[in-house]
Amino acid sequence: MHRYFIFLSYDGAAYHGWQIQPNGMSVQQRLNEALSLLLRREVSVTGAGRTDTGVNARRMAAHFDVEEPVDGAWLTDKLNRLLPQDIAIACIREVKPDAHARFDALWRRYEYYVVTQKSPFHRHYALRLYKEPDWALMNEAATILLEYTDFTSFSKLHTDVKTNICHVTEANWNQIEEGYWVFTIQADRFLRNMVRAVVGTLLQVGFGQLTLKQFRQIIEQKDRCSAGESVDGKALFLADVRYPEEIFLY
Repeated sequence: MHRYFIFLSYDGAAYHGWQIQPNGMSVQQRLNEALSLLLRREVSVTGAGRTDTGVNARRMAAHFDVEEPVDGAWLTDKLNRLLPQDIAIACIREVKPDAHARFDALWRRYEYYVVTQKSPFHRHYALRLYKEPDWALMNEAATILLEYTDFTSFSKLHTDVKTNICHVTEANWNQIEEGYWVFTIQADRFLRNMVRAVVGTLLQVGFGQLTLKQFRQIIEQKDRCSAGESVDGKALFLADVRYPEEIFLY
């Protein structure tokens, strides 16, 4: 048996998230169908994680198994011809048989984009704010995230995960251009809905609705109901996911 990692990007607007859903098209389903058609057998990919409805990915990873070796460059080309324009395959690499797209990831990075000015060019991929938040104060709040590991307050309720522990190593707001900002957060793993809930709560700090002390208390309460509302998924991107180089065979 041969195992391959597939690295891809996608615009999530047309999909009900990454994971296969009973009542809507997902990115995983599109990929399974395309691989199964090209390899002439049923193929099922396992992703590095889940992205919610409408969320985008600049670099998603997944693995799949086949009995016979395949040419990664050939399969990449064929998939890109077959898949719709909103899904693109970057590369396919063979890995060790026990390598796992989800469990072997060293870290994942997400980016969330906001605009404070009307923009025809960012409207599909950024959250429009109608007043200017305190960016410096939101950056102070963001650094507090690095002090904690239990992020129950920012997790979607009733999920099937065994732990809400995450190790956040980066969290900050940066200005890209006038009126255009990005929030970057990196961790070993993320909970369902975590980034969108974090951003929603940070914006409450930026708009003066929460103090830094209250933001800290929200984390310590470990209660999703105490945190802010989740922001729109269209402005969220899975920016990168990285693995130890030794899992790759070439």
